[in-house]
Amino acid sequence: MITGELKNKIDKVWETFWTGGITNPLTVIEQFTYLLYIKGLDDNEKKKEADAELLGLEFEGVFPKDKPQLRWSIFSNMGPDEMFEVITREVFPFIKNIGGKESIYSKFMKDAIFVIPTPSLLARVVAGINGLLQASNIDGKKDTLGDLYEYLLSKLSTAGTNGQFRTPRHIIDMIVRLMKPTPEDIIVDPSAGSAGFLVGAGEYLKENHSDMFFIQGLREHFNQNMFHGFEMDGTMLRIGAMNMMLHGVDNPNIAYRDSLSEQNKDAEQYTLVLANPPFKGSLDYESVSNDLLKITKTKKTELLFLALFVRMLKKGGRCASIVPDGVLFGSSNAHKSIRKEIVDNHKLEAIISMPSGVFKPYAGVSTSIVIFTKTGAGGTDNVWFYDMKADGFSLDDKRQPIEANDIPDILDRFNNIEFEKGRNRNEQSFFVTLDEIRNSAYDLSITKYQEIQYQEKQYESPKSIVAKIKQLEEEIINGIDTLEEILN
Repeated sequence: MITGELKNKIDKVWETFWTGGITNPLTVIEQFTYLLYIKGLDDNEKKKEADAELLGLEFEGVFPKDKPQLRWSIFSNMGPDEMFEVITREVFPFIKNIGGKESIYSKFMKDAIFVIPTPSLLARVVAGINGLLQASNIDGKKDTLGDLYEYLLSKLSTAGTNGQFRTPRHIIDMIVRLMKPTPEDIIVDPSAGSAGFLVGAGEYLKENHSDMFFIQGLREHFNQNMFHGFEMDGTMLRIGAMNMMLHGVDNPNIAYRDSLSEQNKDAEQYTLVLANPPFKGSLDYESVSNDLLKITKTKKTELLFLALFVRMLKKGGRCASIVPDGVLFGSSNAHKSIRKEIVDNHKLEAIISMPSGVFKPYAGVSTSIVIFTKTGAGGTDNVWFYDMKADGFSLDDKRQPIEANDIPDILDRFNNIEFEKGRNRNEQSFFVTLDEIRNSAYDLSITKYQEIQYQEKQYESPKSIVAKIKQLEEEIINGIDTLEEILN
C-alpha cells in the first residue's frame, strides 16, 4: 500500500508533468513509467553487483562499463541541460534496445517516444522521483516501484475504446484469491490492458508460494513462461509490460495481438484465464476467428471472448472472467449458445453478481464474475450464486472507503463451498441445480433464482392519520391566533 505521504509526493510529480504541458493521463503514466523503469534497472544492477562482489564472481551487467552516464545514479546528479542531452540521446535509445532488436521488450518499445520537452521539466521530475523513492525507503516499503505504479494506474479516470476500462485492484485481488494460482500455472489475459490480473497473480504467488523462487525450474517458469497477455492498444501494451517488469517478472509475454481474430491461433495452451474483456464491442464476422463463430455466431465481443477462453484453455484449465450482466440473461441465440456451451460441455462453478457501482467513475454497468473449468465432457452440477452488495467502497463516482464489504465473506464461502448447500434462496449465496438452469433456458442471472423475502409492515389506519392531521391543523390555527394577539 502507498502511504499518505507517498501519495502526496507522487501527486506532486504528477502535477509537475501537468504544469509542464503534459496533460494526457496516459502520456503522463507512460513517461513516468520510462523513468521508473530506468531507475529500477540501475537499482537492480547495484544489487547484482554487490552480490557478485560478495561471492567473488565476475559480473556482466546490463549497462556497458564504458558508459556509466546511462545509469540513473550518474545522470540524475547532472545539471538539467546535460541530463536532458544524455537521456534523450543515449539513455532512452538504450532502454528501447535492451535484449537486442528481436527481443520481446524491444518489440513493444519500438514505437515508444520520450516526450518530456524541456531540461527544466525533466530535472524537476527526476528530482521528484528521487524524493518519493527515498521517502518510501524510510518507510521500509517492499516492491516500491510496483506499488507506485499501481497508484499511478489508479489515476486513469477515463474509459478506453470499445468499452475498455481499468479493473479496480481490490476486485482483481478478490478474483485472483478465488482462483488461487499455482506455481505450475500458465496464465493468460487476452485483453490485458495494464496487466493488472497478471500482476495480481504474480503477487499472490510471491505471498503464498515464496518457496517456488528457490527452485530453479519454477523460478524460470515464473520469469519466462508463466504470464501471457495480449493487447491491441500500443500505449497500454507498453504500460502493461512495464507494469509486469516493475513487479519483478523478468520477461513477461506481453504482445500486440487481436485476440479474437484469425491472427490468434492459441488453443489448449493455458491453465488459467483471468480477464475483464471489453464490453459492448461489435465486430464484423470477417474480423473474427472461424473457430469462435462455430461456438457462438455473434458480433458481440463479450460473447466471443467467452468462446475464446474455452478454446485457449487446456482441459482442466480454469477461467474467471468479468462479464456484463446481459451475457447471463440475453435471449438471443448467440447468448444462449455460449451459456449452453459452458454449462453442458464444461463445468460452470460460480456466478458472483457485483453491484453496478463497482466500475465507477468509468462506467455504471452491472457486471458479474463467471467461474468455470474446461472439461470438454460436462461436469456442471450445482452452480454457486453470490449476490455482492458492497465491495468496501461507496458505489457513487467518488468511491470512498466504507465499512460494508462482502469480499471477505465471498472468499470465505467459496473456499468452504461444501457448507453452502443448505442455504435458502433468500440468503446472499445459494446453489442452483443443473436441471433448473437447463429448464430456465440457461438463464444465469441471480435474480432468476433468488427468492425475495417480503416483510409485512403495519401502517396506521386512515382514521388515525386523519385525526393526527386535524390535531396539527388545530395547533397551527391556535399558533396563528396567539401571534395575532401579540401583534395587536
